[in-house]
Amino acid sequence: MNVEKGTGQAPVPLRLVVLGAYGLIGAAVTRRLLDAGHQVTGVGRSVKAAEQVNLPITWQIFDIGTATTEDWRRALKDADVVVNAAGALQDSARDNLTAIHETAPKRIADAVVGTDTRIVQISAAGVSFDASTEFFRSKARGDAALRHAGLPLVILKPTLVLAPAAYGGTALLRAGAALPGILPKVLSESRIHCVLVDDLAEAVLDAVEGRISAGVEVDVTGPDAPNLPELLLLTRAWLGLRKARVEIPVPNLLLGFLTRAADVAGFLGWRSPLRTTAVQVLRDGVSGDPNALTVAGGKPCRGLAGIFRAMPATLQDRWFAQAYVALPLAIVILAVFWLASGLIGLAQVPAATAVLTFRGVGESIALLAVIGGGIADVVLGAAVLYRPWAKHACFGMILVSLGYLTAGTLLTPDIWVDPLGPFVKVLPGIALAWITMGFLDER
Repeated sequence: MNVEKGTGQAPVPLRLVVLGAYGLIGAAVTRRLLDAGHQVTGVGRSVKAAEQVNLPITWQIFDIGTATTEDWRRALKDADVVVNAAGALQDSARDNLTAIHETAPKRIADAVVGTDTRIVQISAAGVSFDASTEFFRSKARGDAALRHAGLPLVILKPTLVLAPAAYGGTALLRAGAALPGILPKVLSESRIHCVLVDDLAEAVLDAVEGRISAGVEVDVTGPDAPNLPELLLLTRAWLGLRKARVEIPVPNLLLGFLTRAADVAGFLGWRSPLRTTAVQVLRDGVSGDPNALTVAGGKPCRGLAGIFRAMPATLQDRWFAQAYVALPLAIVILAVFWLASGLIGLAQVPAATAVLTFRGVGESIALLAVIGGGIADVVLGAAVLYRPWAKHACFGMILVSLGYLTAGTLLTPDIWVDPLGPFVKVLPGIALAWITMGFLDER
């Protein structure tokens, strides 16, 4: 990349490759780079996520964590600048921190060594080799791998990123702020600097175009540092919700239980922002130097008032905030309902079969229906707990429920008027599975 000396301005358009271009940060960065007239190629591992983010760019779809140096050499052969916006919070069934944060940067450096390709690494404020979380430690190792390669490199270290899109920490803030009538009082001793995703994207553009010089490592943050309850109060006001009637302290024991449950969910593919890493980061506090970016040649980042003013809340934001809390509960209810239904039926096959044979259904057909239905219920109840299968499981629940109602209507129509209403009670289950399925998209 040839930057005009003395001006800090790069010729336009530059050819850019953005890793994680469909993520919360990556998508905002990509849009800003496109607005500035640059050519962008996005890298990610999900075709579906790339399609959903609706960016007018070329995509290279492969697994960043397992790509070889030769894979990167092919992917980056025409790049003037590589922007690394890829990241993961914690090891899980879907993410490997070492592979994403350390191995990938090292192989990228090996792939472009000897060229004048500039690297803009989006790291995090507070990274260090002896940090309290593997998230920060692995980020530090990745930064070091790029630094030691001797490439033209800018490392940007944002604090907590707030954005119009809701994902991860931003989704958790909205959900916590939108609890009906209450406000959780948790981690009150920790201070949290924040940055608007658009300000971070502007800093990336400054690094890409040379206004922030190679060799710079700089915090990207606004000036305000509220504690978590204060930030929740501000988020609740931003959502346009009434002031909470009561603040409820969250005991460490309860918080620990929630984080452990979220960790278990992580190994089932759920990227809960309540996992141990996220909570530990908040407990440690998130801090950065709000003046560092301007000293390095970038633009100042907005404070919280400016951040919330820049992304006015709408009805959709309020709906999302309230639904985000309900989604885990809906998953658990569906799993318990279907597992219990199947296991109870399989544990009482003679009694369940008798319900059908009493109404004239053949014994073999009744036995097949009870055993087959019980197995299907158990499979669907277990499948909805595994994130990659959850949406398919919800769809399966709807189909099986409709099948039950259709077969029951044909074979035992009198059950529709049974005093306990077993057929009628299937309808809310169908609705819950349908609504849950609609909220399972992550981006």
